[in-house]
Amino acid sequence: MKNRTIGPMLKAILAAALFGASAPISKLLLGEISPTLMASFLYLGSGIGLYLQRYFRSSDKRFNDEARLTKNDWPWLIAAVSVGGIAAPIVLMFSLKNTPASTASLLLNFEGVATTVIAVLAFKEAVGKRIWMAVLLITTASILLSWDSSGQWGFSFGAIGVLSACILWGIDNNFTRNISSKDPLSIVIIKGLSAGTFSLILSVILGFPLPSFKSILLAMVLGYFSYGLSIVLFIRAMRELGSARTSALFGTAPFVGVVLSLLLFRENQGILFLFSLPIMIIGAVFLLKEDHEHLHKHETTEHEHRHNHNDSHHTHGHSDNGIPKNGYHSHVHEHEYIIHDHQHTPDIYHRHAH
Repeated sequence: MKNRTIGPMLKAILAAALFGASAPISKLLLGEISPTLMASFLYLGSGIGLYLQRYFRSSDKRFNDEARLTKNDWPWLIAAVSVGGIAAPIVLMFSLKNTPASTASLLLNFEGVATTVIAVLAFKEAVGKRIWMAVLLITTASILLSWDSSGQWGFSFGAIGVLSACILWGIDNNFTRNISSKDPLSIVIIKGLSAGTFSLILSVILGFPLPSFKSILLAMVLGYFSYGLSIVLFIRAMRELGSARTSALFGTAPFVGVVLSLLLFRENQGILFLFSLPIMIIGAVFLLKEDHEHLHKHETTEHEHRHNHNDSHHTHGHSDNGIPKNGYHSHVHEHEYIIHDHQHTPDIYHRHAH
């Protein structure tokens, strides 16, 4: 199982690195772009960039092996766009104006905690003691980072906003988990174009001035990498690892943001930051070391997703000759009833009850 999860784990870490760069670079661009417009250009950049990527790869069959979205997938996608594509980035952009970039980058780690709690409570995803310990550590660090140390009791408004955005993205991640077996490019293109267009229309209605063409282009390029490619990699990892574990690996994103923040802004860090950083790191380590193994059963089911025949879950033949097909491909197929015991994650084959 370890070898099988190396690929998805690397995808999640790369997704984290790309997203981690977004907070400090966005803060840099917020000097010229209003928060709502910034959210718009980030998502438009992801949608347009991935659409062009698909267009130029359309003739290559290696990139046409994903399952298409169906009418049953649209409610989940619309909900994900509304919560994570529209509300979350607007809340984050406004919060970044009142929060040090390095602090905001670390607070983004709370997205993994929110995703895990929602996955367990709402979608009954199984997690172990290590993950709950990580949740406790990261939550503690997030509270420390949120505290207003200026002499007044209470939490800073900007930090609370960043945490709110994380909760919204946690809801979005769990909605997207339910359609993660489908083509991630289609999911992110639709999310990017829909969310970006909505935020752009809202900005025009509110009368926000358009920035220079250079600023718009920079924001869209950042959106392509940090919101486009990052989310595609995140979805591909989530179909193999489940919401909680993928978000655990995604918890490395804030550390990328912190390094960039220190390089770009030379921000002075307080004592709470110094206490929070090692707590965050220990929490991320706990999240990475969780294993899961027990006797479980797979009910007979029929669905469509990208797969190959190199595992014990895809033993079906094909209608043309009854022989399993080589390489990755997608079609409607049936899984037979089976009971077995092995290490596994809550991937699209292992979302059973415990």
